[in-house]
Amino acid sequence: MPVKVYIVYYSMYGHVEKLAEEIKKGAASVEGVEAKLWQVPETLSDEVLGKMSAPPKSDVPVITPNQLAEADGFVFGFPTRFGMMAAQFKAFLDATGGLWRSQQLAGKPAGIFYSTGSQGGGQETTALTAITQLVHHGMIFVPIGYTFGAGMFEMENVKGGSPYGAGTYAGDGSRQPSELELEQAFHQGKYIAAITKKLKGSA
Repeated sequence: MPVKVYIVYYSMYGHVEKLAEEIKKGAASVEGVEAKLWQVPETLSDEVLGKMSAPPKSDVPVITPNQLAEADGFVFGFPTRFGMMAAQFKAFLDATGGLWRSQQLAGKPAGIFYSTGSQGGGQETTALTAITQLVHHGMIFVPIGYTFGAGMFEMENVKGGSPYGAGTYAGDGSRQPSELELEQAFHQGKYIAAITKKLKGSA
């Protein structure tokens, strides 16, 4: 049986999705791991999204709460809204009450990645405030710490991410994830997949 790692995310303008794609590549690079991308449902109407100049959604499948139970590990991603996860992702987690009652996600590892508009826009608080969701489900939060090495200490160029997980800066929306940010995302996927594999193997 392959080890299943689900990369579950919400992305309005595509920045989080770009990180998610690299995280999937990183997770899939671990032997015996099957990595899959999922989007959470959109809560805004097409009319509102149009007014926000949001591009159409990609063809990545939309996940239902109960499908989370199939996975052995997770990496959850979302943009920040005032230093916390976007409401779309929170709405998805709010619908996981059945899984919470049965504690079906307890003991499963989970990482977090994110996108913010500015350097003080929530690169740490977005992940920190999201940990409460994992705690109530009994999941094991897996930060990347400083395992990314020298890339964690980049000072010459703007770089998102933190010991909590991979991240990017969207700025006014025109900035795209840098090579270093994408490398960090790949590393996070590989790192969490390896830990998920180890945990499943010892079960």
